[in-house]
Amino acid sequence: MIQTAKVCRHIRQYCSKADQINNNEITSMFYNRNPRNLERLRIAYKPRGYGLEAPGREYWHRLSLEQKNRYVVASIVHNTGVIAVTASTAENAIRRHLYRPTDVSAYHNLGRVLAQRCLESGIAEIYSSLSPDQGEKVAAFVGALEAAGISLAEPKRFFAPRPWDMHRKEKPWEVTE
Repeated sequence: MIQTAKVCRHIRQYCSKADQINNNEITSMFYNRNPRNLERLRIAYKPRGYGLEAPGREYWHRLSLEQKNRYVVASIVHNTGVIAVTASTAENAIRRHLYRPTDVSAYHNLGRVLAQRCLESGIAEIYSSLSPDQGEKVAAFVGALEAAGISLAEPKRFFAPRPWDMHRKEKPWEVTE
């Protein structure tokens, strides 16, 4: 009985405060909960790895393409090692629309599906070591990604200028007109 009275009192206090709040007012505090916010602003740390590593590690998101015997897997890997987005021709939703899961049209459609998933998750720039010179299938995959609006080169990290710098770079989050 005592607990329900406390709950009812808290609800009444909350409702009276909610009636007083105007929904048109803008709050002074905003919390951006997007985990990729610093990467989108280009101020997040990019690990460099070792200087002699072949593909290098200076990226936020890396494109990975693996061909198995019966299917193809494409994924976007974050620099922490977590797979952010993945698509495969082994998925029933993709496979049922393909004639064969490893031909050129499968690579093209896999690129379209992966690009759509990337854009839905907020990833528009990806580091890629793939080049269209690696074959017809890879060229179809890369072409589908670029046609959908995915950039296969990440921008450089923004470093804040020092007071003594002669030329100050434009901040990526400010638009000057």
